[in-house]
Amino acid sequence: MAFRDVTDADFEEQVVKAGRPVLVEFTAEWCGPCKQLAPVLKAVAEEEEERLDVVAIDVDHNPDTAVRYGVMSMPTLMVFKDGEPVWSRVGARPKRRLLEELAEAL
Repeated sequence: MAFRDVTDADFEEQVVKAGRPVLVEFTAEWCGPCKQLAPVLKAVAEEEEERLDVVAIDVDHNPDTAVRYGVMSMPTLMVFKDGEPVWSRVGARPKRRLLEELAEAL
């Protein structure tokens, strides 16, 4: 599955221990920009499926992970590589810009 949800319970397994880069969207149901970003992330997940996993985590239902990584605003995007966050941005963005920004992290 190209774009999936993760939780506090499986974040370690799905993201930190992943064998390849993972783009994580920290999101919330009430977040308007998150809703705008969802189709962009789905498109990026499909386009980059050979080299990148894309997941979302709802911070209201999974606060431990958000606190662990200092997430204060939604949406926050982070790329995890070898178990560590190596890139982070806050806010929605168009697909082309996101792909350009991701190029520096991958």
